[in-house]
Amino acid sequence: MTFRLLLLSSTLFLMACQAAADGDPIIEEAPVQTMGQSMGMVAAANPYAAEAGAEVLRAGGSAVDAAVAVQTVLGLVEPQSSGLGGGAFMVLHDPKTNATWTYDGRETAPSAATSALFLNEDGQPLRYFDGIASGRSTGAPGAIAMLGLAHADYGTLPWADNLNPAIELAEDGFVVSPRMADLVARMGKLVLPRDDNARAYFFVNGDPSQPLPAGFVRDNPAYADSLRAIQLSPRALLEGPIAQSIIDKTREAPLPGALTLADMANYQPIKKPALCSTYRDYRLCSAPPPSSGGVGVQAILGLLEPFKMAEVGPSIEGWHYFIEASQLAYADRDQYVGDPDFVSVPVKDMLDKGYLAGRSGLIKSKAVLADYPAGDLGPAGTDATAEVPGTSHFTVVDKTGLVVSMTTTVEAPFGSQRMVGGFMLNNELTDFSFRPVDGQGRAVANRVQPGKRPRSSMAPHIVFNPDGSLAFTTGSPGGNAILAYTAKSIVGMIDWGLDPQAAIELPNVIARNGTVRLEAKDLPEEDTDEVQRAGPAQEFGLSSDIIEGLETLGHDVVRSRGEISGLHIIRLLPDGTLDGGADPRREGAVIAVK
Repeated sequence: MTFRLLLLSSTLFLMACQAAADGDPIIEEAPVQTMGQSMGMVAAANPYAAEAGAEVLRAGGSAVDAAVAVQTVLGLVEPQSSGLGGGAFMVLHDPKTNATWTYDGRETAPSAATSALFLNEDGQPLRYFDGIASGRSTGAPGAIAMLGLAHADYGTLPWADNLNPAIELAEDGFVVSPRMADLVARMGKLVLPRDDNARAYFFVNGDPSQPLPAGFVRDNPAYADSLRAIQLSPRALLEGPIAQSIIDKTREAPLPGALTLADMANYQPIKKPALCSTYRDYRLCSAPPPSSGGVGVQAILGLLEPFKMAEVGPSIEGWHYFIEASQLAYADRDQYVGDPDFVSVPVKDMLDKGYLAGRSGLIKSKAVLADYPAGDLGPAGTDATAEVPGTSHFTVVDKTGLVVSMTTTVEAPFGSQRMVGGFMLNNELTDFSFRPVDGQGRAVANRVQPGKRPRSSMAPHIVFNPDGSLAFTTGSPGGNAILAYTAKSIVGMIDWGLDPQAAIELPNVIARNGTVRLEAKDLPEEDTDEVQRAGPAQEFGLSSDIIEGLETLGHDVVRSRGEISGLHIIRLLPDGTLDGGADPRREGAVIAVK
């Protein structure tokens, strides 16, 4: 499908969706396909992006080539979630060498950053959104440089060719999706229009009272120009005129930042072995710290291993075990994970089978734990980090069996609310703890330090069968809820025998800090607030009898209309074919390439 045909089909779809309720996003059913022997598969959060990746695979590109195309199109069509100005973690499996790698494109703090970065003049933490919508929140962007590193290793097409789909779309225009329009309208009530570039781009005629509507055809010539510069070098965002424009934008009031050209030029993506552990007879591989997603998800699963999850299924008992395991894993994650170049992160201890068995022994079948303290794994202060549910996740498998699972983000919706070169700047530094020490004076692992990468919850995973072959990929956006969304999908597929789409459509259940937030069916409209209503319709929610059973056990439950996960999964079947799933809570698509 050409992008012009995709533009037309998207317009027709949007015209058919005008009857949706005001304030609720319109959700497109994800087209899920099962394919035979083929050239690969792409699953991504927007049909334009999935088609861009598929186009590259059809041209003979690798999974990494396709990832470059997907990322650059996502930054155009869902700028609220990811983009050129953000960061990412990619997990890659190379079937030729049987090696599984992580590519770390997480942003870094300026060399002049101090522990007072997000403190006010009285030494108290800034209001969270004040920190986001500031020059202080932006770190040196790493996603594109990271893709450049991965392409040098695994690209088969010229780097520049992989950016052509996004350039074409930026010049011809794309149809604004319901999700993008909804978030422009929401953020337009806050500070998004304060930035001149963002106001001119996201609002009709630059009028803050007229956010772009769904169905509007939006071009972005500035984005195309930025991509042409990136075609010449993956480091074009870090060195040269675009880097200077980023610096200039971060220096604007309020709360100007301290990022410098030297900080940008010194940024380097990192390639390292993936973090792998076992669950049942399967091997799980993800990103190590500074991402907490890999260790957090794998700790949840390790805590569940002693329980007969397949036998109890998605029942009151099954969800109870999932909740208790999540609470304990999040407690360790919150306490101990930071950038390992700056703090000691006890990853091996956190995933040690004996340690997890001891923690799992705390879980009772008919009662809720009174509290959920972190385990004794060394000195670390109690964390005070807030994370918002932004981000995007996609996955690609190519004809050679090369596998990519990648989570990418600018952090908050539309990042720092500041725009240059047709793209949004990240606010990733707000992923640091605003407080550098806790109430007992202990240093927080995820405190601000110069050159440090903030802790992330991104959890791209590749899962392998007992014989070492690919089982499936998974991952999701969603702030700190990413751990729960991703763990749910793995339990659904391994323990509950679900296919990718069914695992994605399981209710989302997030248990952290003693509270359980979950998707609920039959929830009255007046019982939800604006944040909770940002999710999908309730067809994926837990039934009232299961929720009431969890409450009877003692769980502190918060009912949510919907959780804005964005799970994307590709599975390899025993006959060598692929199938996949895309989260209907967003606007995802799965495309098989034959």
